[in-house]
Amino acid sequence: MPVNSAARSRLNRSQTGAIAGLLIVTAIWGATFVVVKDATARLPVFDFLMWRFGIAGVLMAILRPQALRRMDRGVAGRGAAIGLLLGLAYITQTMGLQTTSAAVSGFLTGLFVVFTPLLTCLLFRTRLRPLVWVAVVIAASGLALMTLNGVAFGSGELLTLLCAVCFALHIVALGRWSPGRDPYALTVIQMATVSAMCFVGALLQGPGLRSPGGGSEWTAVLITAVLASAFAYMVQTWAQAHVTPTQAAVVLTMEPVFAGISAVVFGGESLTMSTVAGGGLVVAAMYLIELSGTSSGEATPEEASVGTATTVPDAEARGPTAGVQ
Repeated sequence: MPVNSAARSRLNRSQTGAIAGLLIVTAIWGATFVVVKDATARLPVFDFLMWRFGIAGVLMAILRPQALRRMDRGVAGRGAAIGLLLGLAYITQTMGLQTTSAAVSGFLTGLFVVFTPLLTCLLFRTRLRPLVWVAVVIAASGLALMTLNGVAFGSGELLTLLCAVCFALHIVALGRWSPGRDPYALTVIQMATVSAMCFVGALLQGPGLRSPGGGSEWTAVLITAVLASAFAYMVQTWAQAHVTPTQAAVVLTMEPVFAGISAVVFGGESLTMSTVAGGGLVVAAMYLIELSGTSSGEATPEEASVGTATTVPDAEARGPTAGVQ
């Protein structure tokens, strides 16, 4: 269905704004990489995540209690399901890190950029244009250059691959369920769900729950709770109502680029040629995704709602009201 130029311009502006928002999110996650690394060296990971996401959820609920009062069962259920996927991603990543290196874990986790379009195609029978697949391959290659020195597969690597699948499903679910719903309420439920899951993980891991012990630990928890959790996931939830899951996945691969910059500036690490080359490939992939825009073969929720999808009618192109939600 053709649309006028004003509607197309609004769609382009909202997509550009969403991509900019996702870039801010990846910059925050990358910038807090050193903070998280230092904190989890002293505080068990499950305990750290429980406090981080729990404080984020409580703070958001206090700031806007009306968002929870207006929330219906549909939003609560979808928020819990999305939070379950996010929690499973963090838990499997944590378990995988026990037997695999951080570099290999970073690369395998980043493979969500490959799994996201694959899952979108499988679940919603969406066809993607060749340019999108080129961007996905370039992004995965960039991640490999930045993180890999060799990899051998074992239980840790398999768990980390499962983590990447969970992150991909989280991105796909946000793209499916966030349009037309309050991103604030969805984010609060996500934060509460992840915190509850990590609480159980901390109890199972033993020997007991630990609170942040000093000023630096509390600073790390509060920074990541406010910026890297509450703010970042609310922006992601909002942004994914305006871009496709594949676009979001490619933009989110910028996180290791910002993490590398943070490690060099604040962590005193050296910058290697492979890191520079890999980061350049990720930036190139992001540019291709932005260049592809609405010709990616996926319909953004806004496009579907006004009939501007370029694909044949299918489950994804019919928008957020089609199919099982």
